Amino acid sequence: MKNVAVILAGGRGPGLWPRGTDKMPKQFQHVLGNGTMIQNTVQRISPLIPAEQTWVVTTQQFEGLVREQLPELPEGQIVCEPFGRNTGPSIALTSTLLKFVYSPDTVLAFLPSDHLIQNSHEFQAVLNQACHAARTSEMIVTIGVLPTRPETNYGYIQVGNPYTANGQAGDKVYYVHTFAEKPDPETALRFLNAGDFVWNSGIFVARIDVLLRAIATFLPDHAPLFASLERHINKETYHAALETIFRQIRSISFDVGVMEKAENILVVDGAFGWSDVGTWDEVYRLVMKDGKNNVLEGNVIALNTGNSLISALGGKIVGVVGVENLVVVDTEEALMICPRGQTNQVREIVDVLRRRHIG
Repeated sequence: MKNVAVILAGGRGPGLWPRGTDKMPKQFQHVLGNGTMIQNTVQRISPLIPAEQTWVVTTQQFEGLVREQLPELPEGQIVCEPFGRNTGPSIALTSTLLKFVYSPDTVLAFLPSDHLIQNSHEFQAVLNQACHAARTSEMIVTIGVLPTRPETNYGYIQVGNPYTANGQAGDKVYYVHTFAEKPDPETALRFLNAGDFVWNSGIFVARIDVLLRAIATFLPDHAPLFASLERHINKETYHAALETIFRQIRSISFDVGVMEKAENILVVDGAFGWSDVGTWDEVYRLVMKDGKNNVLEGNVIALNTGNSLISALGGKIVGVVGVENLVVVDTEEALMICPRGQTNQVREIVDVLRRRHIG
């Protein structure tokens, strides 16, 4: 039985503005490493799931970028939404379509396109274990990351009892006890010290038939609409029918819509150098610094400056003198300046720009 990867690439996360924008989100950017983030995602899983078994779900706006950056994808393996409605509808749509391509017991692994994983070999082992657990348990499996610090920008999963198959416990496979939203600093420290919490990676693995049953149970307003789409597949009416559906459905994440409601969810945990690279503070934490603890990128002149991230890829010289703990990101279209430790507020700038219909 095949494992099939589905890369979730329709998001427009605002955390790395102005590098990542609504027109060019971070998954299509060179943020860390040689390739773009989506290219690195596909390459990372290729020893386990080759391009022939890899699909991408994105919005019509980004279809051209996906084709340009992933030429190895077979024709027809990009699922295009008219516009974004979060991961719940993305997973429901893709599961509906792929049941006509693969057998019901095919395992689908839904992976974000914009995460950093430093230890690919360890990640492949964990993903393979999650696929095996999903195939044999008929449950939805998620991947948890062993926490290394009291992080407030990630959701958490509390690990429950070990999962047993045929009377034997699976290595690193557990029942999920509960999901927890992004905590405050005190709660994050408590989670870390408790020892039974892992970071929620946003990776979901399950058989097609298991996913469709869960969607029917926990997203009852979505399921009939996607079922009605089936008669339009491979017909001229498909795109119009899909747009009608997307205008009717509510935006909801798969975590909130399904995972937090379902029982008997499994989690496989691992330590593979994971980050969602959601803020410039996270980029600074991950990148090698110079002798003054700076990260300098592009045409930068930094004098008497320390503990800062200065990125100048906008074609201008950026000069800084006598600053500490600063983040400066210059692009062709915008300049962002923020103290280190506060870059999680950059998304508020993006909210203002969207209200003004800019960017």
